[in-house]
Amino acid sequence: MKPLKLKKIVVNTPLEHCESVRAAMGEHGAARIGSYSYCTFSYEGIGRCLPDATAKPYNENSSATGVKEQKIETFCREEELQNVVKAIKKVHPYEEPVVSVFDFEAY
Repeated sequence: MKPLKLKKIVVNTPLEHCESVRAAMGEHGAARIGSYSYCTFSYEGIGRCLPDATAKPYNENSSATGVKEQKIETFCREEELQNVVKAIKKVHPYEEPVVSVFDFEAY
């Protein structure tokens, strides 16, 4: 069996924005395999940062802070990657969301 070469996409999102980020990924070519769409895996944690004076933080707090987030993981084909990343950044509430991308093979 020949492996399917894909890109794994990972993004942390505040809990109240998870569905819009997940929908944007699915609508732009991610999270599809066989007869299934919107395939994601999520788990919760706390995202922390310390914004500097030029930042416009999501929660409008200028001190070190933690936000309840879900880490959303999914995948797409390489040719869909740029559209998926653009879609995530368009709907994500953070000023500078980090979208991690990894090569992987599915069997």
